[in-house]
This record gives sequence, structure tokens and C-alpha cells, in this order.
Amino acid sequence: MSHLHTRFFLTLLGSLAAFALGGVVFMHVDDGSPLVHGIHSFVIFPALALCITLATYPLTRRLTKRLERLERAVESLGSGNLSARVQVKGKDEVARLAASFNRAADRIEALVGAHKTLLANASHELRTPLARIRLSAELMKEFADPRRKAGLEQDIAELDQLIGEILLASRLDAVPTLGIDEEIDLLGLAAEECSHYDDMQLDGSHVVLRGDSRLLRRMLRNLLENAQRHGVPPIQVDITADDATAEITVRDRGAAIPSDQAAHLFEPFYRRAEAASGHAGAGLGLALVRQIAERHDGSAGYRANADGSNAFFVELPLSPRAASAATLRDTL
Repeated sequence: MSHLHTRFFLTLLGSLAAFALGGVVFMHVDDGSPLVHGIHSFVIFPALALCITLATYPLTRRLTKRLERLERAVESLGSGNLSARVQVKGKDEVARLAASFNRAADRIEALVGAHKTLLANASHELRTPLARIRLSAELMKEFADPRRKAGLEQDIAELDQLIGEILLASRLDAVPTLGIDEEIDLLGLAAEECSHYDDMQLDGSHVVLRGDSRLLRRMLRNLLENAQRHGVPPIQVDITADDATAEITVRDRGAAIPSDQAAHLFEPFYRRAEAASGHAGAGLGLALVRQIAERHDGSAGYRANADGSNAFFVELPLSPRAASAATLRDTL
């Protein structure tokens, strides 16, 4: 018999034995009167139930507390905390379940760690042959067919961008917190990125938030590149803010994305069907947008506009100073 069942059985057996003995004592003092016998029955059975409950409560409460700790650890692991573990106490079924959970969590953490290391190392190692290819393309500049050389240069640029995105994604996974925390003018940052395109229209208010300007610049760049590559101009970029949140919205005039595809837009390496464009991309741009937004305690998503066109948006928390300014502006 298992340890848990044994403890519960012995507790219940001890309670029954104690109150059986109490019943015998009551019977010995019974004077044969029906009234007294009824009083004995009325007292003994509720008392027996109450005492069994009191006797088994410590065991059941201890069991439920251990199960609650295990439940919290499972939820923590499921939310992304790969270091979540449960303290193993005892040798019963719950202890064995906790030990099994810890072993599974160890394996998951090791596999995810190996995956991150592989991505980081592969991205780094690919830089060397890419540099040699770029050098060879430069050396053959005078002799190669211009059209073929232009195609090679485009392939190199796309490969370089892909490697950079994989490397950035792996670094974001490996580093739990932002390394840089600075005040950033979001509208100014968006204006700098929009200036690289002829068909971008920027509108918005002055917004200040805290974060890593390099990562936020990359996030904006990926949003704009996605709109330029897949959308239909003109492309509208809006920067808005309320009391505590700033929102970046990039709208284009292309056809709305079907809901079955929209649900996967921010997944790594997902490519949606492209009817008119041969530049499907590698599928990492929007995944990085969401990853960078979440690293800044924000979120990213897609919604269809009322006219059937597309809107990609990022919501970011404002810095305290900007939130205070927004509140003051609303009161004026």
C-alpha cells in the first residue's frame, strides 16, 4: 500500500477505533431507558463524524497545500519561467509527482537552452562565409553580368538581414531584462525611420517612453518594411497616447488579411500567401516586433480597418513623466 493511502487509512482507522471505544463506554452507562439510548445515539454519531473530520483535516490540508504548490509551479513553467521547480517532500505519490515535474522541467530548460545556443552560434558562424561571398562579389564587379551581380548582391543583403534577425531573436531570448533604459522620443524615432521611404505619411503627438532605443528602432523598421513589402501605398503611420500607453499604428491600403492567416502573423518564420509579390521574406520581422514590444512590457497585434485594409499596431507603456504630461494635457 502506498505511503499516502497508508497514512489516510491509519488516521481513519484510529478515529473509528477511538469512537467505537467511546460508544462502548456510553453503552455501559446506558440504563436501558429509550430516552437515554436516543440521547446516546444522537450524541455519538454526530460526534463521530465531527471527530473523523477533525482527525483527517491536517492530512488533507497538507495534501492540498502541496498540490497547490505544484499547480503554481506548472503555471509558472507554462508562462515561460523555465526555472520553476517544486520542493520535494516525503516519499508518497505527491512527492513522486513533484520529482517527475522537476525532471521534466530540467529537460525542457536544457532543450530550450540548447536551442538558443544553437541559434546564436549558427548566426555568428554564418557571418564568416557571408563576408567571403560579399568580398568575392566585389572582386568580380568588373567581369560579371550586371544583372546577375545585382541579383547576387540582393541575395547577400537578404541573407545578412536574416542572420541579423536570428541573432537578435536569440539574444532577446537569452537576456531576461533590457540592458538599456533611457528616455526615448517615439515620434522623433518614427520620423527618422519614415524618412527612408517615399510613401510613408507620419502623424502623431510627442510621446516619451523608456526603453532601448536600438531595439525600438529595429521594431519600427520591421513594421515599416513589412508594410512597404506587403502593403499597398500610401502607408500611414500614427503615434498616439493616452494616460499610460503609447500606440504605434501602421496602416496600408492592401486587402485585409484572412483571419486564419492573421492569427499566425507574429509567429517566427511564418509566411502568408502572397499573390502579387515575390518578396515573401523570411518570416522573422513581425516576430521580432512582438518580441521587442513584449520586452518593453508592451504588445503587438493586427486588426483589419473598417474599410477592409490593414493595421499593424504596437502598444507600449509610457514613462511616468510622459504619463503625467498626458494626464495634464487632458485636463487643460
